[in-house]
Amino acid sequence: MLYIIGLGLGDERDITLRGLEAVKKSQKIYMEAYTSLLSFGLSSDGLSNLEKFYGKPITLADREMVEEKAGEMIEEAIDNDIAFLVVGDPFGATTHSDLVVRAKKLGVKVEVVHNASVMNAVGICGLQLYLYGETVSIPFFTETWRPDSFYEKIKKNRALGLHTLCLLDIRVKEPTFESLCRGGKKQYEPPRYMTVNTAIEQLLEVEEKRGESVYGEETECVGFARLGAEDQKIVSGTMKQLESVDFGAPLHCLVIVGKTHPVEEEMLEFYKYETAN
Repeated sequence: MLYIIGLGLGDERDITLRGLEAVKKSQKIYMEAYTSLLSFGLSSDGLSNLEKFYGKPITLADREMVEEKAGEMIEEAIDNDIAFLVVGDPFGATTHSDLVVRAKKLGVKVEVVHNASVMNAVGICGLQLYLYGETVSIPFFTETWRPDSFYEKIKKNRALGLHTLCLLDIRVKEPTFESLCRGGKKQYEPPRYMTVNTAIEQLLEVEEKRGESVYGEETECVGFARLGAEDQKIVSGTMKQLESVDFGAPLHCLVIVGKTHPVEEEMLEFYKYETAN
C-alpha cells in the first residue's frame, strides 16, 4: 500500500489521526521536500521533530528523487506499507497526481489522506472561496526570462469580479546553469522563496509593460505569510501599501481582491494595512 498523506500547513501536530495511523504502520516513510515546507522548515531540527512525533525515521524526497526515482518507491509499496508525506494537501501539486497514476498502473493500492492546503486556508481573510477565479503562479523573473502568462488569467478573473490567488515561486535544489552546461555532478542554487513584496513588484512591472489597466498600485490585495502557522501574518491593503510591509519568513502568497460584498469587507477590516502596522 502507498499512503500519500497531507500534513497540513503548520507543524508536526497538524497531521490527521487517520494520517498518523497510516504513518505508524508504514515500513518506510518519505517526506516530500520541494513544493512547500512546514512552518518549522525542513532543517535537521524540523525533520527531527517529525521523527520524534511519528516515532520513525524519515527519508527526505527532493524533486530529483520524486520525479526520477519514484518508480523505486512505488515498487517498495507492492509488498510493504509506504508513506509519502506531503505538506498541505496531496493534490496541491501535479507531481502527486502522477505518483498515483503510476502506482495504480502497477497495481499498487493507493490511499490518500487529505489535509488543509493554501487553497482553502486563504479563506481566513474573509473572501469567499467560491468567489475565486483561476489560481495563478508567479515565477521569479531573471534577466532573460520574464514570463507574464499569469496576466491574462488575472485579467479574466477581474473582468468577472473574481478574486485571484497568486502562488509564489519556491526554488529549492535548483541546479545552477553552469553545472548543467558542464555536465557531471550537479551544483545547486541556494533555496529562494518569493516574498509578497517581490511578487507585487513583478506584477506591477508586467502591468506597466502591458498597459491594459488590469490592476495597479491602488488595487486591493491581501498578503499572507506562514499561513496556518501560529505566527501567520495577514495584511489587507493596496499593492503600494503591501509592497512596504515586512511579512517575515516564508512561505508567502498573495490574493488580488475582486468584487466584494459587505460581509467580506467587514472581515477584511480586521487585517487592514493601518491596523496591521
